[in-house]
Amino acid sequence: MAKLFGFSIENNDKKSSSVISPVPPSNEDGVDHYIQSGFYGQYVDIEGVYRTEYDLIKRYREMALHPECDNAIEDIVNEALVSDLYDSPVEIELSNLNASDRLKEIVRKEFKSIKEMMDFDRKCHEIFRNWYVDGRLFYLKVIDVKNPQEGIQEIRYIDPMKIKYVKQEKKNKKNNNTSIFSESEDIKFPEIEEYFLYTPTPNYPLSSYGGVKRQKSIKITKDAISYCTSGLVDRNKGTILSFLHKAIKALNQLRMIEDSLVIYRLSRAPERRIFYIDVGNLPKVKAEQYLKEVMSRYRNKLVYDASTGEVRDDRKFMSMMEDFWLPRREGGRGTEITTLPGGQNLGELSDVQYFQKKLYRSLNVPESRITGDTGFNLGRSSEILRDELKFAKFVGRLRKRFSSMFNDMLRTQLLLKNIVSPEDWEIMEDHIQYDFLYDNQFAELKESEMLTNRLTLATTIEPYIGKYYSTEYVRKKILRQTDSEIIEIDIQIQDEIEKGILPDPNAPVDENGNPIPQQDGMEGQIENPLGEVPMEPDINSSITQVPEIKPKGGKI
Repeated sequence: MAKLFGFSIENNDKKSSSVISPVPPSNEDGVDHYIQSGFYGQYVDIEGVYRTEYDLIKRYREMALHPECDNAIEDIVNEALVSDLYDSPVEIELSNLNASDRLKEIVRKEFKSIKEMMDFDRKCHEIFRNWYVDGRLFYLKVIDVKNPQEGIQEIRYIDPMKIKYVKQEKKNKKNNNTSIFSESEDIKFPEIEEYFLYTPTPNYPLSSYGGVKRQKSIKITKDAISYCTSGLVDRNKGTILSFLHKAIKALNQLRMIEDSLVIYRLSRAPERRIFYIDVGNLPKVKAEQYLKEVMSRYRNKLVYDASTGEVRDDRKFMSMMEDFWLPRREGGRGTEITTLPGGQNLGELSDVQYFQKKLYRSLNVPESRITGDTGFNLGRSSEILRDELKFAKFVGRLRKRFSSMFNDMLRTQLLLKNIVSPEDWEIMEDHIQYDFLYDNQFAELKESEMLTNRLTLATTIEPYIGKYYSTEYVRKKILRQTDSEIIEIDIQIQDEIEKGILPDPNAPVDENGNPIPQQDGMEGQIENPLGEVPMEPDINSSITQVPEIKPKGGKI
């Protein structure tokens, strides 16, 4: 077997040998390609939609060039990533991480270095667009093999057409028969090897290269590649899909209706004349000859040839776009010329507008964004269309999915530099969030209105606190504060009272409500008749303390 390129990060705590399962680990966010006899990832598509992933990605990229589809993609990308003059499009959020301030500062610094290696602040629009269109994004994490503790040195983009995530069953020479088991034998299941297969020359059809032999593929370890997929998977065909996949049919229908509309207008727009020529009692052959003579006498069709600059006469050819010449026998009304009117419904665009709306619906973009002549109005949330709220949630899911790539790069960087251990990272990963710049005014307006209504209701219920309702009930049911938010707010209030930002509610006041100055060292304390100073309640006494994660050295 060929040696794998790249690096691998191994976990010191290996799983127990007694933990077995007949089902190997699956790739839930993508598709597993199992190699057998060197053949993988290709099949015969009877429907003729696509045969390989190369054909599928090529179709997605062609769709992105269509004007209507491009406008919808730009709306999604511009909504997901906001380019600001001073702020970065995305920042790491560690407020939920229970770690020391020094470790948080190190994590922020490493994340900033990852963005600089990707040049994300400048190329964020192109990176996110490529991921949205292709449905997958791959990066190679280049490190110094001799000094891996220096972390990632460079991050290189890989074309999705050149790389594929595959699995291969490890061959065990000692025990080849794994299908028959007995109660006395130890049950052993095949081990799965995971890696990426990189082909310098993409999997293009051979005809495009004139039958040139394809290059050999290179195996790269899983930890050396950072990848992110769309999460949309066709389990029946074993293919990762793009967000544009649902719009394939709608875009094809829009193209056909536009082409048919153009053809109909070209054929029905001009007004044509109908010449009824009186041929009397002439025989059929002579009548046709007489009709042709009349046509050639009054019909003049000059065509300009732009390539040669000549003007030629094409009077011998007759098309449906020109006048009609029809013979009329004796006894009729004689020679007559009438006019055939053009199409009367050439201005009907309802069909085109319908398929445009269908295309936008398939891309989860509100239909109101098709026309750009409507003004932007920030009214009440009740006036906001439901499609805009659904679109805001869709963009939020895209951001959540895309940020998983940052997690993988940050994990590699922290483990290689021995900042944290693999066990610590498993705890940290669930508490690391990413804050994207947000400019969706609709969601912000809805949130502000909900907060205003809650505060109004809290003001109304305030006289009844202590009689019918408790303070905890108001904070949880009216203000909708969670337990963690209540603890955090109490700590902040106590800290601001100690710093003098907020007045102490326990400080003595005079008849007019003004605070009474205290002696040194006695501020904020009230003596009771027995001379005892009441102790302030410890708000953290009932909280289970979670040990903080601190920087940890040592070789991985």
